[in-house]
Amino acid sequence: MAQWHALFDPQRAARPDTVRTQLHVRLSRSALPADPGNAFVQAQGLANNFEVRIAGSAAIADNLAARLDGVRADALYARVLFLFLGVPGVILALLVTLAVAASGADRRRREQALLRVRGASRPQIVSLAASEAIAIGTVGVALGLLLALAATRFGLESASLRLAAPWFVTAAVAGYLLSAAAFVIPAWREATASTITTARAEVAPRHAPLWQSIYLDLILLMLGGVVFWSVARTGYQIVLATEGVAQTSVHYEAFLAPVFLWIGAGLLWIRLARLALGRGGHVLAKAIAPFAKALAPLVAASLSRERDRIATGVALVSLAFAFATATSIFNTTYDAQARVDAELTNGADVTVIGTTAAPASALLDRLRSLPGVAAAEPLVHRYAYVGSDLQDIFGIDAATIRHATTISNAYFANHDAEQTLALLSRTPDGVLVAEETVKDYQLQPGDELNLRLQSAVDHQYHPVRFHFIGIVREFPSAPKDSFLVANASYLASQTSVPDAEVALLRTAGDHEAVARRARELVAHIPGTKVTTLGEKQAVINSSLTAVDLWQLTKLELGFSVLMTAGVAGLVLGLSLTERSRTFAILSALGARPAQIGAFLWSEGLFVVVGGALLGVAAGGGIAKMLVTILAGVFDPPPEALVIPWAYLAVSLITALSCGALAIGLIQRSSQRPDHSRDSPPS
Repeated sequence: MAQWHALFDPQRAARPDTVRTQLHVRLSRSALPADPGNAFVQAQGLANNFEVRIAGSAAIADNLAARLDGVRADALYARVLFLFLGVPGVILALLVTLAVAASGADRRRREQALLRVRGASRPQIVSLAASEAIAIGTVGVALGLLLALAATRFGLESASLRLAAPWFVTAAVAGYLLSAAAFVIPAWREATASTITTARAEVAPRHAPLWQSIYLDLILLMLGGVVFWSVARTGYQIVLATEGVAQTSVHYEAFLAPVFLWIGAGLLWIRLARLALGRGGHVLAKAIAPFAKALAPLVAASLSRERDRIATGVALVSLAFAFATATSIFNTTYDAQARVDAELTNGADVTVIGTTAAPASALLDRLRSLPGVAAAEPLVHRYAYVGSDLQDIFGIDAATIRHATTISNAYFANHDAEQTLALLSRTPDGVLVAEETVKDYQLQPGDELNLRLQSAVDHQYHPVRFHFIGIVREFPSAPKDSFLVANASYLASQTSVPDAEVALLRTAGDHEAVARRARELVAHIPGTKVTTLGEKQAVINSSLTAVDLWQLTKLELGFSVLMTAGVAGLVLGLSLTERSRTFAILSALGARPAQIGAFLWSEGLFVVVGGALLGVAAGGGIAKMLVTILAGVFDPPPEALVIPWAYLAVSLITALSCGALAIGLIQRSSQRPDHSRDSPPS
């Protein structure tokens, strides 16, 4: 500071208007709300308050508010992604909990009937059910909290524990309430609304439920399709309020499309399973004949009698697979597009950026000979005046540019990269114009454009004629707003500069190794630099405005596998356990293990395989819907879904393994039945 005063105090005395004083102020982060939107409002309000008090004697640059302005939209995207991808898992967990509780409903009904015969009062019966609910709820909540704590501690940052604590409490309370509702409410209803005779009855009513009679499943599917069509027409966007208003809003009605599809699909699977087990008995008998053999008609009749219970199991398995499929496809597609975004920003795997005086194209042959380089293409980067607006203009060889970088269909308004590049190649003076420029200047295809380009002869800008042939939305290394794409040969002839400032390299292996060799090659050339795909992706992923799904992906994919395993194994096992009395009777009558296994494996395969096929189909549809609705999350939107076949195979194998384990345990226990435990009460 002393040196500065020694140098500039004389100038400040003579010309005080040429000296400015800056005050750099850091706001206390603890005084700001945790929500980025609220923090933006507060930071902007503090700046506005100070600006009013200084009465125009200073200019304020509010860096924090400017940063938060972008972060708040991404925070909403993160919330939307959690709601779209996480809430179905929560609902599925609740359904599995209710299914587990319902699996012992027949046993508890018979036991309660026996207690009522022996004089138990209604409060005593309800208190016994509450005791069972407390015991199961305590163990379940404790195990769930331990798993959640481990996932938060090792899967996320340790600082997230403080943020997760309220959710832990909410989950624990919800677990206890759900446990109480699942056990106490049915016990109270049976004790008040049924007689002892009906309570001991084991035959379920045959009438169809109300939702099936009014075709609620088909209605929900149609409503989901209508909502999806309505939202997909314009694309789902997080809507920022008009300029000057600090609040943001979300189109929450877009959630109705996947919710309706998810619920409607689950109900439809119940309908189809009931139909297949009821009216499709002959077809079912033929399907299970290879392993049930002579018992196929009897096994089919047994499955038909239990079609309500089995259809519920099929629906739960299908919902579990739908959740796993939709989550994995969306997250895998998102991760793939993150790499596409990085390549779009960098231009290619490795990009060599030179100058007009030292163009990168002069090294093109040497760059192509580097080990690990699969292709290298020049990219001309100049500037052109569109009216009074100076914009980037890129010159390419439309026939070969795709050798070195990805040119996606999503980059162009007509969604056809091949056709657009072919048209540019056939039109020497053709130019692709950014969508924003087309709107600003009201351009129509075929219009003649007079762009001003700088000539290397006199270094002056001269008008050059182009013809507008298409709209470009994105392009490798181009800015996001306004730019132009033309033929490199035409640009070279009009500017008298034949060389290209940029070289795009596609690598066949480690792009970092190629980048090191390229840096060694250009080390002696001033102004030339080398950038890589990994560097750009690191910048994107570390930015505050990047929505990183990696942590959420790990939790969701792990949770999905656990849910498919739990549904396939636990629900199927409990369902078969309820029928252990039937298998014990068969064993007592002399049924061989293979014959009992025909009943067990037929039901198990129908539940797991049928649910998996239906769930994967529904999950694929939901994933397509999510990607389409959340197009604003992707930059650029994906051309096709990325299917994680390995993960889906692991999910299926896990479900089959857990189902096989449950069936094996039931089959083994049926060989040594405890007849006294299974005998009816006297």
